Amino acid sequence: MRHLLSTQDLSRGDAIRILDTAEEMAAVGDREVKKLPALRGRTVVNLFFEDSTRTRISFEAAAKRLSADVINFAAKGSSVSKGESLKDTAQTLAAMGADAVVIRHWASGAPHRLASTDWIDAAVINAGDGTHEHPTQALLDAFTMRRHWSRLAGTGSQGADLSGMRVAIAGDVLHSRVARSNVWLLRTLGADVTLVAPPTLLPIGVEQWPCKVSYDMDRTLEQGVDAVMMLRVQGERMNASFFPSTREYSRRWGFDDNRLRSLETLGMKDTIIMHPGPMNRGLEISSAAADSPRSTVLAQVRNGVSVRMAALYLLLSGDTREPAATPGAGHFAGAAPSTKESI
Repeated sequence: MRHLLSTQDLSRGDAIRILDTAEEMAAVGDREVKKLPALRGRTVVNLFFEDSTRTRISFEAAAKRLSADVINFAAKGSSVSKGESLKDTAQTLAAMGADAVVIRHWASGAPHRLASTDWIDAAVINAGDGTHEHPTQALLDAFTMRRHWSRLAGTGSQGADLSGMRVAIAGDVLHSRVARSNVWLLRTLGADVTLVAPPTLLPIGVEQWPCKVSYDMDRTLEQGVDAVMMLRVQGERMNASFFPSTREYSRRWGFDDNRLRSLETLGMKDTIIMHPGPMNRGLEISSAAADSPRSTVLAQVRNGVSVRMAALYLLLSGDTREPAATPGAGHFAGAAPSTKESI
């Protein structure tokens, strides 16, 4: 496998292969020594043109746990602020011997551009591009849901998908790369997905997405959900008024204390509440909901390291250990190498 750019590229087998590898990586986090020699001698560059805390630190932790060398590159304070192009930056990284580039960029399509040119001969991982996609966030969300869904079924997570799971993704879908990646991945894994948002915060063409659309949060909950994912209201990307007021938004589309209590009233004792972070407490989610036993927010952060370890491992070690690619399997063609000999 060569790059991880979009969840649309992933087949069901690809996605389960990554999640199963992440399960093995998660076991490393329970050890006293949380380190594997799998990527010793490899160099991973975190190339971030936008601010980030969770994603950048998570990728850094993942690479270091696999014994890779890590270079953190931030656009602020670099030659990018002086006008250096993406091409020049990429060629500089190539000269430094980068084996993988984890890129977050404000422009949708930047990771695809980097991967499709000859600017750099390295694996490219999309860590979020504009309002387009954020595949590793979707993978860690699916990993978190799969563990929960398997626990309810009384089965192991390995090899499992999300068939039959009902997921509501609510909030600022228009500006959310997380929502886009999750819709495609969750449908691939068999989940039933509903987007909940005001009409002004839904993208043009959403009716072509493999999901349902609702404008009513309460009605969606009444119909039954197994997971509710609240999206951050991205005020920094808004150049107009998309809703009357923050109070109105919170009342109609936020997950407040009343909706938290309604889950018990509706008999949904096992429904989990998710958020990709960072959270706007009191806007799209109340503190009571964010800190409740139903919340998986911290579990998502923890699982992110395991999923990103899996992605880096499969990208950087699979090229020498994978069998021939399976036709039509996208960027993750071929069987995953076992990590057991390293673990």
